[in-house]
Amino acid sequence: MSRARVAVLKVTTGQLSVTAAATEYGYSRRQLTRLLARYRDGGLDAVEARSRRPASNSAATSGVVRERIIELRLELTKDGLDAGPVTIAWHLEREGHRPPSTSTIRRVLHAAGLIVPEPRKRPRSSYHRFVAAQPNECWQSDFTHWRLADGSDVEILNFLDDHSRLLLRCTAHAPVTGDLVVQQFLAAADEHGLPASTLTDNGRVYTARFGGGRNAFEYLIAALGIEQKNGHPGHPQTQGKIERFHQTLKRWLTQQPPTATLPDLQRQLDRFRDIYNQRRPHRELGRRTPADAYNARPKAAPPGHGQPGHYRLRYDRLDTLGKNEHVAPGSGVADPQVDNRQRISP
Repeated sequence: MSRARVAVLKVTTGQLSVTAAATEYGYSRRQLTRLLARYRDGGLDAVEARSRRPASNSAATSGVVRERIIELRLELTKDGLDAGPVTIAWHLEREGHRPPSTSTIRRVLHAAGLIVPEPRKRPRSSYHRFVAAQPNECWQSDFTHWRLADGSDVEILNFLDDHSRLLLRCTAHAPVTGDLVVQQFLAAADEHGLPASTLTDNGRVYTARFGGGRNAFEYLIAALGIEQKNGHPGHPQTQGKIERFHQTLKRWLTQQPPTATLPDLQRQLDRFRDIYNQRRPHRELGRRTPADAYNARPKAAPPGHGQPGHYRLRYDRLDTLGKNEHVAPGSGVADPQVDNRQRISP
């Protein structure tokens, strides 16, 4: 039995006076008198503590916004796009709503049964993150595998700007070769200008340093004055941005109709590139899109090169210290043993 009930019963049964009961049970005479009045009106149940919650709250999230939060969660998930609280808040703001806090959005989703519990993750504060200070300061590149409708394996080659996460190129091949890496790098440079550096893993399409000599991409990078960086073998975290990007890409592709041919897949990739760059806020960019972040700052460039331009070297093959490696005509790779006066025509 609660303290309030005992104090009221002691008084109503004549065992204690109001003053004595108030002193013994820790009430003031005024408080106990109010409890007695409530008892006379509603019985013992009426003396229990009452909620002080206001009848209404002007700051509460409206029903319209709550419904839209749930709708956005379902729509974005169906499209294979990020559907977290930060992304939902970005879409609400774009639609003219005043978005609630991300914790409120999370509570709405949890109440609707739309949050799947996940294992406890490593705290973000434990990571040592690196982000390039300018667009084009560093480009990350890698390729990932995908399957067509008939089960055949293809590879998707990507170039990503480290500073803004702008998806520079996203192309499908069967398979990715060194010549294709050179061609797609130059195509990205035509559109966005040359980067000051590149960051890749140690795949043979990017480097031949563990096999002796250089490959076509390495000769091209050196001729353009671009710094080439390679992660340590067995440590993909160095290229963490593009590794994480592959998860986003595959989640989106999984929600699309299976494609039968490379051209069909490439059309999907072109559509994804537009969504990713222009219509998808990035959590690490403060809810900005990669395109907004890329265009917000001056672009970096290798020494001696302006931005942007049309970048092609003169020669169509290279001779790596006596080891001939074929490079497709028009790939733009110079032969340093034929002419040391490599020049670029921006």
